Amino acid sequence: MQSTMDKKLDDFRWKVAGKELVPLVIGGMGVNISTTELALEAARLGGVGHISDAMMPAVTDDVHGTHFVEEKAREHRGSRKGADKSGVRFQVAQVAEATRMYVRETMARKKGPGLVFLNCMEKLTMANPKETLQTRLKAALDAGIDGITLSAGLHLASFALMADHPRFRQALLGIIVSSARALKLFLKRAARVNRAPDYVVVEGPLAGGHLGFGLDWKKFDLKSIFEEVRQYLKKEGLSIPVIPAGGIFTGTDAVEYMEAGAGAVQVATRFTVTRESGLPEDVKQRYFEAEEEDIEVNMLSPTGYPMRMLKHCPAVSRRVRPACEAYGYLLDGTGRCSYLEAYYQAAQNGGADQLRQVQKVCLCTHMRRYQCWTCGHYTYRLKETTRRNPDGTYQILSAEHVFKDYRFSTGHEIALP
Repeated sequence: MQSTMDKKLDDFRWKVAGKELVPLVIGGMGVNISTTELALEAARLGGVGHISDAMMPAVTDDVHGTHFVEEKAREHRGSRKGADKSGVRFQVAQVAEATRMYVRETMARKKGPGLVFLNCMEKLTMANPKETLQTRLKAALDAGIDGITLSAGLHLASFALMADHPRFRQALLGIIVSSARALKLFLKRAARVNRAPDYVVVEGPLAGGHLGFGLDWKKFDLKSIFEEVRQYLKKEGLSIPVIPAGGIFTGTDAVEYMEAGAGAVQVATRFTVTRESGLPEDVKQRYFEAEEEDIEVNMLSPTGYPMRMLKHCPAVSRRVRPACEAYGYLLDGTGRCSYLEAYYQAAQNGGADQLRQVQKVCLCTHMRRYQCWTCGHYTYRLKETTRRNPDGTYQILSAEHVFKDYRFSTGHEIALP
């Protein structure tokens, strides 16, 4: 009998939507780190790629030359100098247009046997949480996305928000959870529209970016949560593929989960430094250079979720004036955001010295500028996956190289370029 160390991820398949896919999913990384190009490579190679709808109007401006950000900033320019952003709103028609344009252009270029999904964050409240979320979901379905992965929130109402869409029961729909309890709550609400998710991503404490844990994240481990979710679904008589995510660094890591009953595995960290990733080249080098002590989990995010990131990134040390008129993706329904409030309170109480003490970051501005370097726990291992150039920099890999290494490697080996 072949041992786990001798098996390849390619020995397994994820059977979904009438396809037999390579069971490798590249997670959705915003803002535009998971580019169209990265998602399309995953699909071409027979797996699943994600694009992210984080700050979609801004991303569409960058990629397709539209002017959604400029138009919104001009509409709300009267709010620039004050802390009151209650009148700042997104035009949902523009949000829909931006989403449809970006998704449609992506899907038009798709080749190969794989699929392209959209990662949709509930925590992007956009000053009108319910309406903007519904707009984003339906616009993606309009544009022909293969599937939608619901992230960063419980998404208790999300299925109901798109239940009347013609593709609601055709597109693949999944949810990211970090506990069986969260999944139980979601399934209870989803039952009201008689629609179970097509897959469940179980994200563990070693994942990148926002985490579904508190600062006690070290008390948890992915394998235990993965098994807890599998057993809960089995008890309920539900045959829903479970996809572990967070800390799966080698093909053998993936094989271990497939042997334990996973439908597929989701990975991201190793793809942040590929040519197809949206990170600027100099930032990719910072990821390669990172040591374990350079990575921290903090509470700097205005969302209230803990966030894993490189602690020396510009977002940690710089406090920028909120640009809610142009962005405002984390404004709640009353125009409030914890960074916005902390910024103006500090400015009133002492100016620059006080601003340096603000314990939040402006995710909108820093993410748009690629200055908030969120990352997975094993980012410090990226240097093990490539070679040094004569000038001391690290060789940038192709997404195809990394994908095939996950797919065909054995014994926890990593193929160098």
